[in-house]
Amino acid sequence: MIEDFSKKAISKVGRGLGTVITLQIFGDENEKILDDSFDLIAGYEDRLTVNRDHSEVMSINHAAGKYSVTVSSSTYNLIKLAVEESKKGYGFNALIGPVVKAWHIGFKGANMPSDETIKAKMQLTNPDDVILNDADQSVYLAKEGMELDLGGIAKGYIADRIRDLWHAYDVKAGIINLGGNVLFVNPSPKRANGKWVLGVQDPRQKRGINLTTATVRECSAVTSGTYERFLEINGKKYHHIIDPKTGYPVQTHVAGVTLFTRDSVQAELECKRLFFAGHAIDGWQNDEEGRYGAIFVYDDEHIERIGV
Repeated sequence: MIEDFSKKAISKVGRGLGTVITLQIFGDENEKILDDSFDLIAGYEDRLTVNRDHSEVMSINHAAGKYSVTVSSSTYNLIKLAVEESKKGYGFNALIGPVVKAWHIGFKGANMPSDETIKAKMQLTNPDDVILNDADQSVYLAKEGMELDLGGIAKGYIADRIRDLWHAYDVKAGIINLGGNVLFVNPSPKRANGKWVLGVQDPRQKRGINLTTATVRECSAVTSGTYERFLEINGKKYHHIIDPKTGYPVQTHVAGVTLFTRDSVQAELECKRLFFAGHAIDGWQNDEEGRYGAIFVYDDEHIERIGV
């Protein structure tokens, strides 16, 4: 039976990574763990953000087409992972920024770009145009106007690093919630079977209203969906998830897909894979490889579950 230490808990809420962050620890009242966790988040945000003029990633973007930029090991390793995954062509592309900005869906000035604009911006999204040098950990974007954006995997990477920190502190159990990117650390203290319960967003309702729930082991849970940001023109809705192959919002009947995996950065990537596939992939679930399960919610609100 799991030890019941759920009544001994601390939590901290703050802003970072463009969202509200909630960290909760069970079985320990050491506030320094949470303070260190927020310091860790701030450090990674300082290096990875593209929402400020200065960061390691922005230094790379400012130097596009001009010269290479050497960055810290953690930034370089995350960029290397992002570029490798972008080359696989399943939907994730860390270079899609210029096209996304042309649409600007979900922000002031959102519009439908012309075909000519989209074609021009698409020329700046080829991951083969990112030159990585392991010897000096430098990154070079070969064309002026290219932009590297790690927003698609940065939360997952940072959540995994917070988990590493908590393991170092021997945290008995906890929840890392980076604005909807959730990572459960160790078995739940609230249930004898150690399982956690997570709500799955109803795509037709405001955030926080759930369509169903999932009972899961220690894992990461990440959702991709079309319901939060969209542009409406002449009665037609264009959601914010751009297909890297076309430059237009991906055509799909999937309103949202929630992934359950061992690692959070893995969940970010696999969420894109299944969302762009638009359906369950045969043989995708593999516990040994940390792919535990998924829940698809379709436009008509019917639900398809894999492994949960």
